[in-house]
Amino acid sequence: MPQFVTNLTNKVFALWNQFYWLPEWAVISIITAVFVFIGWAANQVVFALLKLAVRNRDVFWKGMLGRARLKVRIAVMIIALALAVTVSPLDPEPSLFIRRTLLFAFILVCGWILAGAVDMGAVVHLKKFNMDTEDNLYARKHITQTRILQRVAAILIGLITLGLALMTIPGVRQWGLSLLASAGVVGIVAGLALQPFLTNLIAGIQIATAQPIRLDDAVIVEGEWGRVEEITSTYVVVKLWDWRRMILPLTYFIQKPFQNWTRDDSRLIGVAFLYVDYEAPIDRLRVKLESIAHASPLWDGDVVSLQVTDITARVAQVRCLTSARNASLAFDLRCEVREKMLAFMRDECPQALPRDRVDLDRNGQRILPPLHGEGG
Repeated sequence: MPQFVTNLTNKVFALWNQFYWLPEWAVISIITAVFVFIGWAANQVVFALLKLAVRNRDVFWKGMLGRARLKVRIAVMIIALALAVTVSPLDPEPSLFIRRTLLFAFILVCGWILAGAVDMGAVVHLKKFNMDTEDNLYARKHITQTRILQRVAAILIGLITLGLALMTIPGVRQWGLSLLASAGVVGIVAGLALQPFLTNLIAGIQIATAQPIRLDDAVIVEGEWGRVEEITSTYVVVKLWDWRRMILPLTYFIQKPFQNWTRDDSRLIGVAFLYVDYEAPIDRLRVKLESIAHASPLWDGDVVSLQVTDITARVAQVRCLTSARNASLAFDLRCEVREKMLAFMRDECPQALPRDRVDLDRNGQRILPPLHGEGG
């Protein structure tokens, strides 16, 4: 490649000697225009051939070709300008400055192309999954994983591209090396400043691989119930039941305990507690709960159960269990069970409602129990 550039330069200089009567700026302009035109024409021909080549290929290559068209055109123009500056009769100092600037821009464009390829791959992959289905656990798993890894890849590509581009500028490179060599405090401060960012970046990779949470998971965090609405490279947005948004760092879901109601399955058992009198007919309540579940479109046809789980000084605690296909339906089913069981006890089974009991003597006076320590 250097030999080719050298030969091309010699030929251009020989041609320039034949047009010695033209001013230098005119020759430079002509050479630049010629190289830019050649680059533009080559770009058009190559993309026309690529368009024919991917005509019968999958969506990825077609989308990649459409996304990369402008970026590759810019890269080709940069190469054409660099060749034009190299072979033109420009003074060495401005020629070197322009070529370094073009190299800096070319590296950034290459990173832009690579990031676009990653984005296109993610888009094509995500089209395979549908979040609108009722049992979307498989889709949520892959969408969460893909989006997190996509953002992490974009950050890494951006950092590497910018680092490589800055390495082409001697002044900036030397400034960075001198700072690290002469003041270790700068490196420590930079490390401390980047620690939260790097910690969240690593946490994002852990979440993408281990997947303690996924998009649309039903979770309880900080005592609040909500759904995972968005997972970025640094934080998670949880949409709470009352439409508020709770913003949490990625490290929260790695370092702190939380409840994930849809970790392995979207189906859920909802619980509703009732407090009834000792004389409540538990069998009738159980039959009523079963009839409520069978009549409700929210019930998934699996779990329905009523049990006495505790007895206090005044009432018995009854637990009603019903299952549903997802967390939202389970919540609505729990509310329906409470409402209809309360109406049943009020209208058809009043003896189940909690009551206070007192003992009265023959004169209607309340009989108080003996104080502690007194004889009976």
